[in-house]
Amino acid sequence: MKDNRYWVWLSSLPGVGNKSCLNLVRHFGSAENVYQCSFSELIASGVIKESTARNVSENRNLDVVNEYLKTVKENGIKVYTIHDDEYPENLKNIYDPPPVLYVKGELIKEDSLAVSIVGSRKASDYGLKVAERIASRLSELGITIISGMALGIDSAAHRGALAAGGRTIAVFACGLKYVYPMANYRLSQEIQKYGAIISEYPFDKEAYPAQFPARNRIISGMSLGVIVVEAGEKSGSLITADFALEQGREVFAVPGNISSPNSKGTNTLIKSGAKLVSKMEDIIEELNLNVIYKEKDNINKYDNLDIGPEESRILAFLKGTGGEKDGIAAATGLEPGKVMAALTMLEIKGLIQQIGGIYLLI
Repeated sequence: MKDNRYWVWLSSLPGVGNKSCLNLVRHFGSAENVYQCSFSELIASGVIKESTARNVSENRNLDVVNEYLKTVKENGIKVYTIHDDEYPENLKNIYDPPPVLYVKGELIKEDSLAVSIVGSRKASDYGLKVAERIASRLSELGITIISGMALGIDSAAHRGALAAGGRTIAVFACGLKYVYPMANYRLSQEIQKYGAIISEYPFDKEAYPAQFPARNRIISGMSLGVIVVEAGEKSGSLITADFALEQGREVFAVPGNISSPNSKGTNTLIKSGAKLVSKMEDIIEELNLNVIYKEKDNINKYDNLDIGPEESRILAFLKGTGGEKDGIAAATGLEPGKVMAALTMLEIKGLIQQIGGIYLLI
């Protein structure tokens, strides 16, 4: 039977950060061995400085840990360490993995096939629809959607995954005693049923500004790639993209209106080399998920509908994100008059909708 009490004890000590915790465990063989070490042994290891060694040697009280873990369990929270099978495989390989994860819901092996979707809290209707649509389509392919449950794009991504009957995971920047923002309480309950909410922070740790950037490395670290949908010049989503690059993950960005403040971050990412997302295949091909895509996409929900060839070409283009009338005409090679007629018919059939001049699949 695994005993994670020593991991919880060590990772929560003052002055013992993630790296020190993992380095101590590697040096002494286990967290329990660290607990048994004398002050002189800790100093001799050369792994931590004297003040940290003193904190470790003077704070050995498993009664406190036992009481804490009892409270955690009563609140339906599981505790996994980086050595546990349940710990996300993708996350183990980043530069600064959390030694301990707190989880409500379930983590499964299939969550290693995951993509993150992040973006502005003050998203436009277009951004929300795009995020929800991308999440839904990826979920239909069996891909887990990771995000931070913030208002705006994050929430839309989680909702899109849930609407498609897929899995989604929300990474918190506070302990799981709290839901932040509280406006997403009901969403957090749904996520737990069909995925998980997770945090590296102790159960009762409140949200502080410095914890949000740190949280973002987990969002990207659990994923094969990060998709940014709408982001301002100083958006936290760009921090997630930076972490993704450091971790060797793919970065995707949805292009936006050049006059919109919410598009400055995503358009800058594209200029800097991020993969432009104009259709679902852009993501699938870059992540080498073509086999899954072809297998799942054999079932065409439009098969029983009377759809003309122009309409079919437009639907194929709109599968990924969306587009304006002129962009659709350019991409499909259809005359503007035929594009307008086909778009009108598709709206009448309830297959697409227009938001701010952008056409999206429903």
